[in-house]
Amino acid sequence: MATTIPLFASFKYADSLTVVGISFCTALVCEAISWILIYRTNSYKSLKYSIDKAAKKLETMKTENPSSKLSIKKSKTKKIDRVETSLKESSRDLSLFKFKSGAVVALVLFVVFGLLNSLFEGKVVAKLPFHPITIVKKMSHRGLKGDDATDCSMAFLYLLCSISIRTNLQKFLGFSPPRGAAGAGGLFPMPDPKTN
Repeated sequence: MATTIPLFASFKYADSLTVVGISFCTALVCEAISWILIYRTNSYKSLKYSIDKAAKKLETMKTENPSSKLSIKKSKTKKIDRVETSLKESSRDLSLFKFKSGAVVALVLFVVFGLLNSLFEGKVVAKLPFHPITIVKKMSHRGLKGDDATDCSMAFLYLLCSISIRTNLQKFLGFSPPRGAAGAGGLFPMPDPKTN
């Protein structure tokens, strides 16, 4: 029992876990702010509903068997164009609606990053399991002294954690963007399993 106390006193990954923990707490605060300003409002709920409805309608219209008559094809094309236009307008409205909380969330992230930067300035918080390419090395080794390319600064770890934790937290809480909204797939949209 006495041997475990010194183990935790000089825990090897304390700095890394601190950055990850603060990143997780920041993501929770940001999602709480977004819920207060956006997700609980009736305007957001109606926009999300209309986007979901339009996306489903567009998907069914595009998967229907095309008929051989030219006039039916033209009318179907016009209907698809109308639904696509409606979907784009709703997505734009949703983006503008989310913009007001984006400024508050950006301020929170800026303050937390400044605090972490002052706490871990010039300190190695993690080791990368690979030798990064030059552009990644400039980000991962930012503010660190020495030539070890596997040293990871707080800024890089915080960036990776912020992106992954907040995205997954939004999905877990059900706050991810509607399926048909512009940019709903993030950086790497996943293919729809129904179409494969």
